[in-house]
Amino acid sequence: MQAGTATKPGALRVSDGALTRDGLSARGDGTVLVLACGALAREILALIRVNGWTYVDLHCLPAILHNHPQKIAGAVRDAIQARGARYGKIFVAYADCGTGGDLARVCDEMGVEMIRGPHCYAFFDGVDAFVAREEVFSFFLTDFLTRQFDTLIWRGLKLDRHPELRGMIFGHYQTLVYLAQTEDSDLTRQAQAAADKLGLSFERRFTGYGDLAGALEAAVAQA
Repeated sequence: MQAGTATKPGALRVSDGALTRDGLSARGDGTVLVLACGALAREILALIRVNGWTYVDLHCLPAILHNHPQKIAGAVRDAIQARGARYGKIFVAYADCGTGGDLARVCDEMGVEMIRGPHCYAFFDGVDAFVAREEVFSFFLTDFLTRQFDTLIWRGLKLDRHPELRGMIFGHYQTLVYLAQTEDSDLTRQAQAAADKLGLSFERRFTGYGDLAGALEAAVAQA
């Protein structure tokens, strides 16, 4: 599968809500563990399926950790310590995600690789292209974040109860950019509605899986 090519995410009986709250436990008997954010579960499982990586297991931490980035590095460390001994290779499918370099330091200390880039939307867009655009006035959604907008953003940031916070949190943004992993008109409508709710202009940008596909392919190839 070529990097950046999107495939329809495979069937997953866990709901987006469960991926947000609880993550996803690895249940296979593979030799490679991908440790990821719950927001990436469907895309990574689709890549595992389409590439025939039967020896790759996926373990996801709760996506709600994105609302508490100071907890991500510690949670990743705990997950590696709890599960790492049984795998020949571990790959962390997180970017920095607001940890201020803490996650990279944990990965270095524990001898595991992680995805390059500031956030998941950067590697979906392509890290080099994302950095070059310098879109400091843009707020980003992915497929998962669009589906979970009300849970993670509207209610997660208490905007439902305190609408006055909208200006404080989003006042410096001008555009909501929806980075679409799939061609889904319903998700596009939801992303547009999210932009309207936040009072932002709207842009849709199809990315497929961007650098995520290539990063996983390289990690698996080295195993």
